Parts: sequence; C-alpha cells; structure tokens
Amino acid sequence: MLRFPAPLRPGDTIAVTSPSAGVSGLGAERVAFCVDWLRQAGYEVVVGECMDGSGITAGPAERRAAELTAMLCDPKIRCVLPPWGGETAIDLVDLLDWDALAQAEPTWLVGYSDMSTVLLPLTTRLGWATMHGDNLADTPYAQPAGLLPWTELASGPGPHVQRDSGRIATWARLDEDTRAVRWRDVGEGTWRLHGADSLHARGRLIGGCVETVTNLAGTPYGDVAAFGRRHADDGLIVYLEAAEDEAATICRNLHALRLAGWFEHATAILIGRTNAADNAKMTQEQAVLDALGRLGLPLVFDVEIGHVPPHLPLVNGAMATVTVTADVRQITQELR
Repeated sequence: MLRFPAPLRPGDTIAVTSPSAGVSGLGAERVAFCVDWLRQAGYEVVVGECMDGSGITAGPAERRAAELTAMLCDPKIRCVLPPWGGETAIDLVDLLDWDALAQAEPTWLVGYSDMSTVLLPLTTRLGWATMHGDNLADTPYAQPAGLLPWTELASGPGPHVQRDSGRIATWARLDEDTRAVRWRDVGEGTWRLHGADSLHARGRLIGGCVETVTNLAGTPYGDVAAFGRRHADDGLIVYLEAAEDEAATICRNLHALRLAGWFEHATAILIGRTNAADNAKMTQEQAVLDALGRLGLPLVFDVEIGHVPPHLPLVNGAMATVTVTADVRQITQELR
C-alpha cells in the first residue's frame, strides 16, 4: 500500500541533514541563505548535527543513518531536506532503522542526485511517497512557467499539472553569488518523443539518478521489479537521468536495470536532460536506445528531471499521466 505524507504547510517544520555530502566554505554560506529563505517563506527549520563538509560524507554512516531515521520518525517534523547530493549515500541504506520507519507516519523526504539512493528504497520497501525534487541549495530558485516548486507538490494531493518549460539553465556560481534565486538561461530545449507519434501513458512514478540507483538494483533496496508487480494494475512510469558518467557507462547501467526487471510493468520511460559526456563512439541518447530501445516502450527525452536545471519535481509513487503530442508536453501527478 502506498502512503503519502501529510500535506506540507507554512508553519510546519522542515529538518535539514546531510545523508551524503556535507557543507563548507561558500557552500555553507549558500545553505545558511537557503535556511533563512525557508524561514521567511513561513516554515520552521531545524538543522541537524550531520552537516560537516570536510570529508566525502557529513560523518560516519552510523551517525548519518541515525539522524535521518530520527528526523523521519519525529512526528513534529513534516519534511526532511538535504543541502545537496554527494557520492556515497549507499553506505547508510542498510543502517536505517527500517522497523522504526515502518511504524512511523510517512514524512516527506525531498532531493535528487545521490539522494535517489535513499528516496528509492523508502518508496519500494515501505510504500512511502518520496520527492525527486530540488535539494535545499536549489529550493530558492524561482520556477519558470510550466513547472512547480516542490513545496507545491508536497502541499496537497493535486492533480499537479506541469508542462515542458522550454528552458535550459544553469546555477549561479557560488563564488559570484551565494544568494541567487533565479536560474541563468543558457538555451532552449523541449521534450522529444521516441518510439511513438504521440503518447498518453499512465502509471506510478519511480526512478532516480542512473549512477546511484543502479547500485541498488538486485538488492532489497532497489527491487523495482517487485514494486512493479505490486502495482501491475496501474503500471509504472520509470524516470531516469544521468548525472556525469560518460555514455558507455550509462549504457551498461541501463542494461543492468533492464536485466533487473525495472521496466517489466512500465508504460513509458522519461529520460532527463543531461550534460554528461558522450563516448567517442556513442552519444548519451544512443546509450539509452541501445539499452532500452529493444523494450518497445515510448521514450521521452530531455525532460527537466536531472542535473540540468530547471527542475521538474516528481513524486515516487504518485499516479502520473504523461501526454506528448505535437502541441502538448505535460505530466499530471495525483498523490493517491
């Protein structure tokens, strides 16, 4: 059974912790600004102890797992938000207190990149809806027309309608502005449909960052095949985005997800826009087609769901409808 956290409202408490990379230097200045921004938006914000940015993670895996578990189980906390992603959140997934989490009411966990490593098992193992959306450092950026802030999706059941923004952007450099709230436009782009002339697909959303979730496939923490079987009547819409690995590596990872049964109940696959490098003999798009083209499923390329801003938030477990025609490029999510 899927369980959706209570709607997030101004006045609710958002907790900040670093399950993966911590903060230091200009990054700490950015995070402090973002905490103040959330408070000015009306939320109570508490900052945990696991925030140290001197190492590859914010502290020992046991401490990070304990703090994240405590925050997710605290009924006074309605949302947990990391400063950003990182590299090795996989070291804590088996250290979370899964029994305690199973007994707790679901709490919003929001983030992307390495946070996919934690979002995915909370949804597939516990049935908690989780949010693949902006980390704390990106939250103050204003959304362009067509996209919604993650706070709006967390505020109620929807339907939440988002459309292709047509924009390609980038972040403000921290050494130039730690208080930026507007993306820097670098170009225009649009969703592209492959494998069909038009698309109208429905299914439960599930997915994340290719480089991190692939390491969960074949383990109890990334059993999307079993999740798909449980929701076979609804079907799945699987979404994936490449952060930085070159195309041949992404190709191997996508084949691994295919062999692990991730797409057995899929009705469509969404592929995030990426700046990751091509291989000398394979582009990123060719990598996707090599691994997933044989499935005969519609593929939607260049969706704003990854490491190229702006960001289109998606709720793992939400019932989604994706429509792509000559005139419409839209996703609707219902939190039910």
